[in-house]
Amino acid sequence: MSNKLPDITAAPVAGQKISHEGKEYMTVKEGLAYILIPADASTTPQTTPQGDNQAQSVFYNPIQQFNRDLSVLAIKAYGEQVVERKKAQAERNQKKLKDKIREKKRKREHVAVEGDVSRKASKIDNGAGTAVMDIHDNAANSELKDHISDADVQARAEGDSHGVDHKDPPAETQAISAEATDPEQKSESSTRQPSFTILDALSATGLRALRYVHEIPFTTSVTANDLLPAATKTININVAHNKLEGKIKSVTGNAMTHMYNLAGDSGRDEKGRNTPTAKYDVIDLDPYGTAAPFLDAAVQSVRDDGGLLCVTCTDAGVWASNGYPEKAYSLYGGIPIKGLHSHEGGLRLILHAIATSAAKYGLAMEPLLSLSIDFYARVFVRIYKSAADVKFLAGKTMVLYNCDVGCGAWTTQMVARNKLAPNKSGKGHFWKHVFEAAPAASTNCSHCGMKTHMAGPMYAGPIHSPEFIRRILNGLPKVSKDTYQTTDRIEGMLNVALDETLPPEENLDSPTATSKTKRYDPAMTDPYPFFFIPSALSKVIHCVTPHENALRGAIRHLGYRVTRSHTKPGSIKTDAPWGVIWDIMREWVKQKAPIKDGAIRKGTAGWNIMRLDEQPKKEPIGDAPKGEEEANEAAKHSNIVFDETLGKETNTRRLVRYQVNPRENWGPMNRANGHG
Repeated sequence: MSNKLPDITAAPVAGQKISHEGKEYMTVKEGLAYILIPADASTTPQTTPQGDNQAQSVFYNPIQQFNRDLSVLAIKAYGEQVVERKKAQAERNQKKLKDKIREKKRKREHVAVEGDVSRKASKIDNGAGTAVMDIHDNAANSELKDHISDADVQARAEGDSHGVDHKDPPAETQAISAEATDPEQKSESSTRQPSFTILDALSATGLRALRYVHEIPFTTSVTANDLLPAATKTININVAHNKLEGKIKSVTGNAMTHMYNLAGDSGRDEKGRNTPTAKYDVIDLDPYGTAAPFLDAAVQSVRDDGGLLCVTCTDAGVWASNGYPEKAYSLYGGIPIKGLHSHEGGLRLILHAIATSAAKYGLAMEPLLSLSIDFYARVFVRIYKSAADVKFLAGKTMVLYNCDVGCGAWTTQMVARNKLAPNKSGKGHFWKHVFEAAPAASTNCSHCGMKTHMAGPMYAGPIHSPEFIRRILNGLPKVSKDTYQTTDRIEGMLNVALDETLPPEENLDSPTATSKTKRYDPAMTDPYPFFFIPSALSKVIHCVTPHENALRGAIRHLGYRVTRSHTKPGSIKTDAPWGVIWDIMREWVKQKAPIKDGAIRKGTAGWNIMRLDEQPKKEPIGDAPKGEEEANEAAKHSNIVFDETLGKETNTRRLVRYQVNPRENWGPMNRANGHG
């Protein structure tokens, strides 16, 4: 019995050993794709005793399966709408062209009839001699008509109106002519699949490219690019093993060079008409580290009619920490936030970098989904051409005054302002883009008196599209959990992301309001960014931490909204101002958790928050009237009720909202060494 291993032409099976060019490989399955890794490598890479990940000759990180599962589902949700739109547009264009050809044919026939009537009248007027000439003319005309083909007539209809043009007619005209005479071809043309192209710009093993072709049925082609020849060799092996040579094209080269080669393709001819474009419907940037160097090229090479940009940044130590502010500024154009809300700040820095890269070319950005996941960020944004929408960007870019050494409060300020103004007729409004007044805050925190620090500039608009998130969630029940093994976590995280948005009340005077335009409102900002964590507030004033339900109940009892953030467990996101939040905490101390004497040192943030320098007020004797300010203060405190029932979450479904560490020493791992 022979022990010879099969080669890559064998049907792929998980756990299968393959021999190729004298080397043994193990087949690993993820989703519906199969990749080959060296037979002696572990599918769950371990770390050395020092805690460093061992180098791999083929980079594969199973921890990122959540990222890849989510990407497939997000691109599928996006692509379904794009493909339907392309089909509808193709049908409209086809009908328009057919109507144009029919109209020109009708006019030609009308002109021919008029000419025939004129010649008959001429015969009667000029007598028999003229009639003989007309007989010869009619014979010549008949011969000419027999010589002119249908294609010549169509060519004349599309081009030369002064005579028969014997050049080949346009391809689209030929196709319509053929459809008119060939029912089978007509059926084939009407069901032709629209193109849907994806660039996996930093492909490594090609796993993403393989999954996109296998799992997104309307994908017509994927380009898998990598800088290393060893990587593209691996991609080609994996493509061959998956039998997808016709769908995936591998490219060896710099991703920026590849994308810049497409930047000049406008997709329009000299008359402004749409033409086939080489730009991609989707570009996926999943680098080792930051994606910042690739953003300028990516926004120019994705389709500008709403192309999808998928961006991963694994350098959370830069955009979500206070260790490298100069590095964060050089990469993302802003300073990160110091504090527990730093990961949401990091997402806004990345969105700021994408939006400003696109704005230089008259391109606007619509965030669809922005997530801080484990050790990285993953954002999905639409890029579209609109010089008018780009004008709103300065008015949705903010800086932050952050009390990071004191009570944790913050104040935001826009760098410009989008202002509604009535038009001259007085029947509507238009947007003006003006300077913003400054500063929005003093150098010291208004609540605790501690010094504040600046963060930003960063994106100040909504970071999610609720409609897009719902489309992904609606598709989850239809997918196989064997294929998408992280669906429980995807469902949990997307539900939190969906709930964390606290949209402001829509301004009905706005000409860009979604209710009027039925599309994304470029003027919309997020007036309630970031969140706090109750234990952090309790630490400032040295008291027992209130239960989340009690704190949420108190906020809701005062008429404010409360939700949570996907970036941190135990977070509270609300539209209540910081003054109200600290009023609630002071009342918590008074009602439920008195502070021990001497627990708070004089001059600290907690001392100032609790107003311990203020002299205790004497209680009024009998029914003596209270001052107006004192009465207002008493009324305000009487309204603070720690109602745990009111604070309970209404969504009682058991969801995996936050990740549990999957194994010891997990993380981004080391780069592949590029050999082997």
